[in-house]
Amino acid sequence: MTDPKVEALRQTLQKYEAGELNSDLFDGSSAPSAGSDSGGEDDYAKARAAVLRKLTGSAKSRHQLAQALREREFNEQVITSVLDRMEEVQLIDDAEFARTWVRTRHELKGLGAAALRRELQDKGVSAAHIESALEQLSVEDENAAARALIEARLRGVTIPVGNGVEDRKEREKITRRLVGMLGRRGHAPGAALQLVREALESRAAY
Repeated sequence: MTDPKVEALRQTLQKYEAGELNSDLFDGSSAPSAGSDSGGEDDYAKARAAVLRKLTGSAKSRHQLAQALREREFNEQVITSVLDRMEEVQLIDDAEFARTWVRTRHELKGLGAAALRRELQDKGVSAAHIESALEQLSVEDENAAARALIEARLRGVTIPVGNGVEDRKEREKITRRLVGMLGRRGHAPGAALQLVREALESRAAY
């Protein structure tokens, strides 16, 4: 399903490029003057259009958009002016971006807080926005996601239940792999080990 906000933005961009839009968002009032060494109104308009194209694909953090504009060699003053304006009209909102990222990546990938924090840090989101977004996740949420990942990995796997050396070694190997997998997904080692042991014990009981 298409995000309504993204679809509305896509339509706005099409109107803008067709010269049909006179909205305050695109009036150039925030653009540096043409005579300045910042690149002038032409660079401002180009940078603004580049940002809008990026946003029609998916939400981006301010840092990501700034990096994209730097790669296209826009002047720093132009970049700042464009992104400040986008924040004013709420097309850039790092707090909402972080909340949506945490919710989506947790639900779709089962990621824990540590992995989500790393991903948002890589996108240049501030620590305050990250921690606020992570407050959406409870311990129960993270444990439920971890259990789902464990069950998915154990599907079709035979767990040895004997007390012999080989059976114990095999259980330890399975445990290490599962705890490692959960660690890569951002789940705390102690909680991961406990949940893996519970899952293996539960299967051994049948």
